[in-house]
Order: sequence, then structure tokens, then C-alpha cells
Amino acid sequence: MANDFVTEVAGRKPLVLGVDPRPELHPGPDPLAHVEGYTLALLEELAGELAAVKFQYAFFEALGSTGWALLERLVAAARVLGLPVIHDAKRGDIGSTAAAYARATLRRWPGSALTVNPLLGGDGVAPFLEAAAASGGAVFVLVRTSNPGAADLQDRRCEGRPLYRLLAEMVAGWAAEHAAGRWSRVGAVVGGTSPAVLAELRPVLPQSLFLVPGLGAQGAEPEPGEGLLWSASRSLYYPGGRPDLEAAREVAHSYLTRLSG
Repeated sequence: MANDFVTEVAGRKPLVLGVDPRPELHPGPDPLAHVEGYTLALLEELAGELAAVKFQYAFFEALGSTGWALLERLVAAARVLGLPVIHDAKRGDIGSTAAAYARATLRRWPGSALTVNPLLGGDGVAPFLEAAAASGGAVFVLVRTSNPGAADLQDRRCEGRPLYRLLAEMVAGWAAEHAAGRWSRVGAVVGGTSPAVLAELRPVLPQSLFLVPGLGAQGAEPEPGEGLLWSASRSLYYPGGRPDLEAAREVAHSYLTRLSG
């Protein structure tokens, strides 16, 4: 395989740049052109400092066909720069639809990763696992998310333990079946806003890389740890609430200093 997400990410620094473009924050008569130029410049600036770049699909989908075209160009640019790509789309559906989602992401862009919602169960996740194995990619399954409302369902007791714990045990089984060296092609999304849960789930999922959102704007504090990929979107992509290459470089350096232990 030309690119393998797990192999590439495992050898890089533990910071993930989340790209959530907001055209209203960009100047000039063509804000989308500015979005593209700024993002390309930021990827070039930070390429050596990142584990991966995470594209949040909702912000591109909101822009219609021009947004999709922009997403494709930015994904291609990230790969030219040698940056692993995470498609943050949180896909999940019945088997045939899940297979189509997998073709649209993991199979279309080999060597990339996709966030996956496991609510529909194993048959809804299986097509993504198959696609990841075939394409040198990976999946990050939602286990315990970073938002305050995560507690509404994910912390509910089920069979005597929190739902997130049951999800983690399911993911651990899938991870064991899809090993790719030290790590697996099956990772987990575990929010950094709940450090106690993060610590609890690390031994439950010894083969899984963790995508850890919540760094910066949501208040999570970066902590070093094996297999933790800390994701920062607003605080790193728009430091100070606006596009700023110099400030982004300083924020990245600050996060990496704290993540180095």
C-alpha cells in the first residue's frame, strides 16, 4: 500500500489540526479563496508538527458543491505534504449504506481515517472496518465524546457499568481483529474533557489509538500519553478567533511542549 494511516501516524508528533472553515472570518471579496489559501499555508507551516489533519465534514457540507470541491483539494494537498488525513464525518448506518459511506471516504482516499458512530451496532460498523483493512486506513469509533451532553447517554449505566465502557469493550474486540503492528486500525474517540475517563479507558483499549478532541476551546488540558492524538480545531485553526499563521505556530508549539511530558 502506498500510504498506511496507522504506520504514518505512529511515527509523528501527537497533535492533530482540526480544519473547521468559517468563511465569515475571512476577509476580501472571495472568502472561500482566502479559506483555501490560509489552510494551505497553515498545512505547510505545521506539516512537521502534526500527527494528522482532521477535516470536519459539516463545515464543508454547509458550503454546498463548492465546499465539497474545496475539501477534495485540501485533502489532496495534505497528502502531497505527507500529512495523514482524518475524515471527521461520524458516519454510521445500516450495512449497505455504511458500505457506501466507506467507499466515499476510506476507499476513495486510501491510507486515511474516518470517525464512525457505532449506535447501529456491529453490522453498521463492519463495512468501515473492511474498508480500512483493504485501503491501509483506520476508523475512530465514538466511545466517549467531549461535549457536555455526552453524559446524557454515554454515562448511563447499562449492565452495571457506563455505556461508554460497553462501547470501549466492543471496540477492543474489533481492534484485536484488525491489528496493524503495535496499534490497530480500530481506534477510539475519547474526549479530553473527561480526563478520568481517558485514563480509565486506556487499559481497556491497549491496541487502539485515541483521537482526543476538546483541546483548547472546549477546555481540555493536554497530557502526554502513549497512543493519544490530541485534536485542536478552533484554538489552533483560528487562534484568537481569526486566521493567523504566526499565532497558530505559537499555539502548536505550546501544545507540543506540554504533550512532550
